[in-house]
Amino acid sequence: MWRRETRQFGVTDLHFQDLRHTGNVLAAETGATLRELMDRMGQSTSRAALIYQHARAGRDRAIADSIAKRITKCRPQDQRASGTDLAREA
Repeated sequence: MWRRETRQFGVTDLHFQDLRHTGNVLAAETGATLRELMDRMGQSTSRAALIYQHARAGRDRAIADSIAKRITKCRPQDQRASGTDLAREA
């Protein structure tokens, strides 16, 4: 059924497992923990879940920005700098 439907749309190199992989990579990128990924996939060990922890271009910047926001949130109002300033300080 899968092959017939994908062929109908001219997609011959997409496998059903590709959907699972894409979904789990996206879940990992939202910040899902390893345990959450394991639960989503029905895995009992972390080995399989680690496959979906791909490094993405720009992800390092997003992580740094998120850390900067947390630091800024915890600093007293008069000592707050912009996220860009905090990244430069680091």
